[in-house]
Amino acid sequence: MVLSKALRLYGKDNMKIDEVSLPEIKDNEILAEVMSDSMCMSSWKLAKEGEDHKKTPNNLKDHPIMVGHEFSGKILKVGSKWQDQFHENEDFVVQPNLARDDTPFVPGYSYPYIGGDATYIIIPNEVMELGCLIPFKGDSYYEGSLCEPVSCVIAAFDAQYHLIPHTYNHKMGIKAGGNMLIVGGTGPMGLLAIDYALHADTKPKRLVVTDIDQAKLDRAKELYPSDEVEVHFVNTKGLSIDEQEKLLNAKVNNEKYDDLFLMISVKPLAEMAGRLMNTDACLNQFAGPVDKSFSADLNFYDIHYNFTHVVGTSGGNAENEAKAAKLIAEHKLDVAKVITHVLGLNAAAETTLSQPEIGGGKKLIYTHKKFDRIELAKVDPDSELGKILKKHNGIWSHEAEQWILNNMPDI
Repeated sequence: MVLSKALRLYGKDNMKIDEVSLPEIKDNEILAEVMSDSMCMSSWKLAKEGEDHKKTPNNLKDHPIMVGHEFSGKILKVGSKWQDQFHENEDFVVQPNLARDDTPFVPGYSYPYIGGDATYIIIPNEVMELGCLIPFKGDSYYEGSLCEPVSCVIAAFDAQYHLIPHTYNHKMGIKAGGNMLIVGGTGPMGLLAIDYALHADTKPKRLVVTDIDQAKLDRAKELYPSDEVEVHFVNTKGLSIDEQEKLLNAKVNNEKYDDLFLMISVKPLAEMAGRLMNTDACLNQFAGPVDKSFSADLNFYDIHYNFTHVVGTSGGNAENEAKAAKLIAEHKLDVAKVITHVLGLNAAAETTLSQPEIGGGKKLIYTHKKFDRIELAKVDPDSELGKILKKHNGIWSHEAEQWILNNMPDI
């Protein structure tokens, strides 16, 4: 029997760390050790909604679930069914979006024995059956944890579509050499989208990123320079919608935009994005609205005569996760740039519930460790960790991760 320490959800705003006795694995299951989990705002939504969430089972009070879905770790024991594909001591990541037709249940939202905020987990058969357990060849566990959010970005870019000239057939993906707009793009997902736009095989000609926080825009500009793409970081704070629209049009010489991504769910901004669409443009509602009745006016004249498109993506799939794992392992994307806080498992509940107030980028949990949340920007530069961060321009790193694993107390 394996004892696991895990953050579990018992209902709305009701989370705590428990010691959980894991049963012996079945022949079609895998026992694994989780090393790190990066925190998603979806977990905050999950905690706020409890049993009202579409992915949670009923009766959480008596049947709590393990929380966390952006995790990486090491395989410990493989059931006989999967021994020809997976091996002990192999590092892994999981694509939690199982995309099943029979149930919305997924890891991190629905299961008693698998979630990222745990020391040990049992990976159920369906994860392997659906190709969602993916070997990871990267250097660091934090890189593995960020494969899932990168997979969401890859899914969004792949879901964009544009007409093949003189046909009604579509070419999937962003328009090569087009104009791209990311609205509200300095949060962690926006930054990952910027990174992918600048380093994927298909790139825009111009990329415009908006936000209302100048410090975050300045930081994004510093983190994501490009010699190949013309990048503009635009502060829209205090501007009316009309003023924003004129400014954003001017950034692309009034050519409008071919690919647009909404990283926030705000009706006036969604409607403005619709007016900024070029002929054959595609608008992606990336942010998941909390309001189930969220809507915005859409110009159907443009849909008919200008062939504009609207798409929404929610999470990635196994193929996206595998692609993310490869890009990250090959250091084509530098996902460490989005990490702003690190913490031990003991601080996971409070941090999950306080994400909107904490702000910043990704919060990274080292599941076997016990230490309070650390904001990287406020680490004493003369401390051991501060000296490591200084070497890496304040950005998380393999060296910083090893320091945490070697020096912080176990939970």
